[in-house]
Parts: sequence; structure tokens; C-alpha cells
Amino acid sequence: MKKLVSLALAAVLAVSAVGCGSSSDSSSSTADSAQSTEAAADGATFKIGGIGPITGGAAIYGQAVMNAAQMAVDKINADGGINGYQVEFRFEDDEHDAEKSVNAYNTLKDWGMQMLMGTVTSTPCTAVSAKTEEDNMFQLTPSGSAVESIAPANAFRVCFSDPNQGTASAQYIGENKLASKVAVIYNSSDVYSSGIYQTFATEAANQGFEIVAAEAFTEDSKTDFSVQLQKAKEAGAELVFLPIYYTEASIILTQANTMGYDPMFFGCDGMDGILGVENFDTSLAEDLMLLTPFVADAQDEKTQAFVSEYKEKFNDTPNQFAADAYDAMLIIKEAAEKAGVTPDMSVSDICEAMKTAMTEITFDGLTGEGMTWSADGEPTKAPKAMKIVDGAYTAM
Repeated sequence: MKKLVSLALAAVLAVSAVGCGSSSDSSSSTADSAQSTEAAADGATFKIGGIGPITGGAAIYGQAVMNAAQMAVDKINADGGINGYQVEFRFEDDEHDAEKSVNAYNTLKDWGMQMLMGTVTSTPCTAVSAKTEEDNMFQLTPSGSAVESIAPANAFRVCFSDPNQGTASAQYIGENKLASKVAVIYNSSDVYSSGIYQTFATEAANQGFEIVAAEAFTEDSKTDFSVQLQKAKEAGAELVFLPIYYTEASIILTQANTMGYDPMFFGCDGMDGILGVENFDTSLAEDLMLLTPFVADAQDEKTQAFVSEYKEKFNDTPNQFAADAYDAMLIIKEAAEKAGVTPDMSVSDICEAMKTAMTEITFDGLTGEGMTWSADGEPTKAPKAMKIVDGAYTAM
């Protein structure tokens, strides 16, 4: 049996900063009934936009985010809205392309967007955050994990950052003595992948294993990995680290199997979605361990309620990207109520209020208990881990 070992629980991420319902249990300042009545009467709404890939190679991520975000908006509106105002949500496809993501942002601006929940993937998110910075628009990405994705002061994230994933991966491999010789296959044209690889390589020097091959590919060469795999095999790599997205990972696993190369494979949160790749032999992913803030078969009440509703609405099991997005919308509500913002405020004034409120709230959600944010936009929360057993994600 091929074993695909991905990222397991690592303590280094407990104070961390790259995917899957319930409401927050934390306290917030809510509008009183008089304000709610007035808000409903004047017809004003909050317009929140979302951006991500709902077509193309990373579509599993974007579709999950779009679906779960709408679920959260429906819940928010059913519970009286934000400060008594209903929420309109509109999601635009960017096909995991930075230029198309910027175009999507401009489309949402023309629509009247006041806050952005997005984007979903790191490279587009980094491009769009430069635009939200220019406009001083509040931005909360559910899953853009590159450091640069939230570099501006107006940008925050729900997920873990890439550097922490790379460091924790190296520590887990070393501390558990999984291999003495490790190869890496990464996408040098993608900030998510290259960012994880860089910190992985740095920490590997402290962990008692050797990186015997570090093989890159780009967006223009991501269908044939025979050369990279052959170099890893010839170097005697017992484990291949894959800080990449699920589509390319499925190709690598298939090609390695074809050439009779059977190392351990170890990935990060971008691996979430591999079981949904069309025509992929999911037996190749058996025993995959994956660092994730969300595990669909967890037994807590919040998770079970979210999974049940998501399955009923979309006939699918939600992944971590769905959970990140669901939390993101409820985090926006929490911060907006803390800040007391209203739809008649300017985009910039809303942003300034939200920036302060984000550092003052504590949020209990699907992807973490007691989540807090620092002014640099990074969350603090404890990670969880899951493992693929008999073709299904299972909590560890």
C-alpha cells in the first residue's frame, strides 16, 4: 500500500499565523431591536464580495468557499443581519489567476462591495491585496496563506501562513524520524509552494535529515513529473515532500506509482481536495496525514451541524476551505458588530473600524477555539490533523 504522509499536528503552529456550521460562541456587541427595525425599514445592506477559483485546476477550493460563505450569510441574515442590516454576498471566479482576480475585484467594486472575503488562493490574493490597500478596503482571506497575501495593514486571514507550515513539516519529519533522505518537488512560480519550501529547507538543517533533491516545476510545466521523480529516486529519497496543490499532487502520485517508485509522500494543506480529483485512484492517497484546522468527522456539535447542512445543500462533504470561509463570514460579523459599522459609512471608514475590532475579538469557530488576531493580520489558533483511511478523511 502506498502511504502518502502529509502534515500532522505540530506544536509550533499553536501560535501560528494554504481550504472547509456554526456561529461564534464569543461575545459581541449586537444591535438592539430598535436599531434592527430601523435598519430593515431603510433597506440598506452590507455588500460583501468574495473571489476565488470556481473553474480551473483549483476549483474544489473556490467552490467550497463560495458555498460555505453563502451558508454563513444566510445564517447571518436569518439571525437579524449585522447590526440590524442584511448582507448581500457576491462571488466572482478568478480561475486561480492573479490578473483575473484583480479583474474580479474591480467587478465587485463596481457592484458596490464594502468588504472583501477573499481571495481563496495565495498568488491571486497577493495581487488583490495590493488593490484593497490602495482603496483601504477591509479584506479577510479564508485561505490565502502566503506571507505577502496579507502584507497590507487592511488585510487579515483565517488560515495558517506558509512559513509555519514549512517549519512544522520539517520538524515533524525530523522529530518522528520518518526519513534520513528527503526530496522536495515544489512549484517555483507559486508563492504558496515556494514559500513553504524555503522555510522547510531552512528548518531541515536542524532536524537530522538531508534534502537530497529539490526539484522545481512551474505553471507551464505541471503535467509531467517524471524527471523530478527520477531524480528523487536516484538520490535515494525515502520521503518526498510536496508543498503543492492537490491537482499536481495527484499527477505525481500516479506517475510515481507507474514508475514503481514507492516513497512516503508528505504534503501540506494544499493537498486537501485530492480525493475529489476526477479519475484519480484514491487508493494512492491511503494513509495521507494532513495538517488542517478542520476535520469533517470530528464529533463536536458545531462541526456535525455544519457538515450535515453542507451535505444537505451541496451533496458533498465540506473541506477545510469551506470551514475557513464559513468562519470568515462569521468573523466579519463579529468584528463589524464590535466596531459598530453601518452600510452608510465609507469603505475606508469601515476598514479603519474593522482593523481595530479584529484585534479585540475572540472567536470560537469551526477552525479553532479562542481565535485571536494581531495587527499584522495573523491568527493565533491550535491546528488539528486528519488522515485518509479507507478513502475518507478521518480525525486523528
